[in-house]
Amino acid sequence: MAEHRLFAIDLGASGGKCFAGTFADGAFSLQEVHRFEHEAASLFIPDEDGRLVERTYWDDILIYRNILAGLRAYRRNVSDRLDSLGLDTWGADGHFMSAEGELLGKVYCYRDHRLDTMIAQVKARIEPRRMYQLTGIHFQPFNVSNQLHWFVNNRRDLLRPGCFYLPIPSLFYYYLSGVRVVDSSWASVTQLMDARLKAWSPEILGRLEIPSEVMPDIVAPGTVVGELLAPVAELVGLNRAKLVAVASHDTASAFAAAPVANPAQALIVSSGTWSLVGKLVPEPITSDKAMAANLSNEGGIGNVRFLKNCMGTWLVQELRRLWAAADGREMSWEEITALARQAPAFHALIDPDDPSFYNPPNMERAIADFCGRKGEPVPPDRGSALRTVYESLALKYRFVNAQICEASATTTRVVNIVGGGSRNDLLNQFTADAMGLPVQAGPEEATAVGNFMVQALGLGLIDSMADVLPIVQRAFVIREYAPRDPDAWERAYARFRRIAS
Repeated sequence: MAEHRLFAIDLGASGGKCFAGTFADGAFSLQEVHRFEHEAASLFIPDEDGRLVERTYWDDILIYRNILAGLRAYRRNVSDRLDSLGLDTWGADGHFMSAEGELLGKVYCYRDHRLDTMIAQVKARIEPRRMYQLTGIHFQPFNVSNQLHWFVNNRRDLLRPGCFYLPIPSLFYYYLSGVRVVDSSWASVTQLMDARLKAWSPEILGRLEIPSEVMPDIVAPGTVVGELLAPVAELVGLNRAKLVAVASHDTASAFAAAPVANPAQALIVSSGTWSLVGKLVPEPITSDKAMAANLSNEGGIGNVRFLKNCMGTWLVQELRRLWAAADGREMSWEEITALARQAPAFHALIDPDDPSFYNPPNMERAIADFCGRKGEPVPPDRGSALRTVYESLALKYRFVNAQICEASATTTRVVNIVGGGSRNDLLNQFTADAMGLPVQAGPEEATAVGNFMVQALGLGLIDSMADVLPIVQRAFVIREYAPRDPDAWERAYARFRRIAS
């Protein structure tokens, strides 16, 4: 096989990474070439009545500048030749552009409080069972259905002729190549796409008063959609590489890289700021049981990710941020793990998905308040708070697995943890303990790996996604964890179920 050089941009909700990937002589390798932090910023703005309103935005220009920095780093450290580029992002947000390609305001973050009441408003426009039957997507505040319905009701004056909407990955594809498309994996999570037809639902768009003409075309993952604009290529010193619409929802890319031998028996956890817990199934499951459990059917690559969005290490990230402000220094992740490991087991349990943890001003206080409401002891120190979160996350995985297995009529035999959170040995072990099942952890950069694999599919370097498993097994170390202390975890799970219900 000739050598092929690919570039993957992986944008998460707290940072971005750029990778060089090489396919040569039947082998695959990757190297990180650039990493950067970014986060949403909140502004407190008086409204027309003088009341302070919090608005939370992304800095899209900072992200774009770092994409260019990543491409320059690739050219300096790897090669001046590039075959293709693919980009994945978090699974919400986007923005409207004018006919002239100008942003119509700032790019909202999905945690912005304008969305706090939007689920009820959307449900008032379309019967919830019908919406779930069409889209297979559960109701979450951040869904793009809510965001666009809010926009047409509150910013309708901006909807001038020729304006168009770009989902967040499409916004950066547009900056790099001028193309205006979105792949079906990302479109599927908007709650606006017909899950079976893989097209925008005219019924839902109509009920929510979203003009169909503003929506981008939907393409299949692996579609070559364009090439770097000539001035962009010149800026970074590269050729006009092809742009491939990968599975641009980061979870779709991460699931694509999970080394799963038998999808029906494998629970996949994409572990990071969010924990996406689910299975790969052949077709959408939109039964009453699935809807009652609030399970989503998200588009994959020739399959469906049947999953639930769970809070992940967001709670720990917020505790870390809070303590950094108090201490004047940020604790390392090694310190955080050590504190959690030393704390007593099962001092307190929480439901990580309680709405009070979505975006509180003080996460430590939110945990204490939850414990007070549920009759759980309040964690007395930082180590106990951290261990409470990690143990509760592992127990939540078991809780969600039971819902998924019941709705899909499958049995889980192994848990595959992928993504940045797969580096967390303590949480991996807790997951094995809570589930009573073996855990296989890795690859750590699963999202980038899946991004590369879909690029390879689009370029014809692999024949199908079935070729991915042996490539991943050869290229990456997969760590294994066996369950321990079953009696203590069984008691903890009985206690957790009371809290979660």
